[in-house]
Amino acid sequence: MKKIFIHGSGHKAASWNKTVCLMDNKEDILCPELSDILGDRQATYHNLYSCFSDYCNAADRRVHLCGLSLGGILALNYASDNPQKVASLVLIGAPHKVPKAAFALQNLIFRFLPECMFDTMAFDKKNTFVLGNTMKRLDFSDRVQNVSCPAMIICGKKDGANLKSARYFEKNIKGANLKVLEDVGHVVNEENPEELANILNAFYGGL
Repeated sequence: MKKIFIHGSGHKAASWNKTVCLMDNKEDILCPELSDILGDRQATYHNLYSCFSDYCNAADRRVHLCGLSLGGILALNYASDNPQKVASLVLIGAPHKVPKAAFALQNLIFRFLPECMFDTMAFDKKNTFVLGNTMKRLDFSDRVQNVSCPAMIICGKKDGANLKSARYFEKNIKGANLKVLEDVGHVVNEENPEELANILNAFYGGL
């Protein structure tokens, strides 16, 4: 079965490179570029999730989903909508409910950034704003119980914005395990790829 690693909105698929290099059976890992999945469609959350669902549905067997931040939201959304298609779920620094105030502050900061600052992000400046504005009301509080596969929740201890959600997932996804990484912030796959790979190898090896 394929493992699909989904990056966040502030990064590209290459953010997984260091982690993947340390993974067992790395030939089974796919790291899609969200902008490629979206194609020429506008980057609304509805469009992105629809394209991501098509990407997962194209697999002839169940998939293992591992997503960070926005990638975690997409993975959680798909796993709650299609429990029969997901073999396992890993959520890294993902919110169960989009924090409106934090998103508003982020958009304010983004507004003053030059276009070139978005070259290393998932989408260009225009589509980053579109995506953010269409995610404000996302709330999976009442849907996480639909996840029926083995689940691992990972969060950096310095990622205060998502620690509460990590504990919510641990409590509300049946059988979910939580790993809080010391001295690590939000971008776990770049800040400590070695520890992340060790956790993922143990998780997948125990399935």
